[in-house]
Amino acid sequence: MTRPIPLLGDISLQYVQHIEHSLDAGFASARIAGLEGELQQRSGRPSHHIRIEGVLIGETTRDDLGTLQTAAQTGEELTFAADITGALDLQKVVIRSLQDYESAGRPNQIHYRIELAESPPLPPPAEVSGFGGLDEFGLGDLGIDTGMLDDLQDLAGDIASAAEQALGAVEALGSLASLAASGGLDFGGMLEPLNGTVDNMRNVASSFQDATRSLGGLFSS
Repeated sequence: MTRPIPLLGDISLQYVQHIEHSLDAGFASARIAGLEGELQQRSGRPSHHIRIEGVLIGETTRDDLGTLQTAAQTGEELTFAADITGALDLQKVVIRSLQDYESAGRPNQIHYRIELAESPPLPPPAEVSGFGGLDEFGLGDLGIDTGMLDDLQDLAGDIASAAEQALGAVEALGSLASLAASGGLDFGGMLEPLNGTVDNMRNVASSFQDATRSLGGLFSS
């Protein structure tokens, strides 16, 4: 029965003499007082490693060697398939090291040693979630009513609108008092006491307007 030929990218490694798979399970030992032995804690699985020794033979020897050297130099990811990794979910590998040599009197025959390492795909990018990620636990669990937030946003908008109308009335009253003070209209001195009061009301209304706008922006963000 013919065994499948290991494939590294588009290269058929037909004359593999030795192939080895190794895996560090990722355990770290920790001493516990009173415990016979050591506690084994795993932080995660490292990459699979494959070591291959073989020979390139034939008319495509130089081209195959050039492809291997280019892949090792550029660090491009390659597919890999072999019996020894048949039970592994090995999607992509990179060439961590490559050694090759040829001997006198053996034309078109190049020996090589390759060390491959698994290169898994990156996880999906992180997404920013509302409430600092607390929404994953459910807002209901936190006692927060999202409908109440909508009502507060509407209320803040109504308050901001009322503040704008009040500020407009204060400005109109201030203009009337200024006109009377300049002699444009004669109200017999009735509006003179309003000069200082209008200024105070203008400051209060403006501050209240800014506060309600900030509150509305907080609930709408």
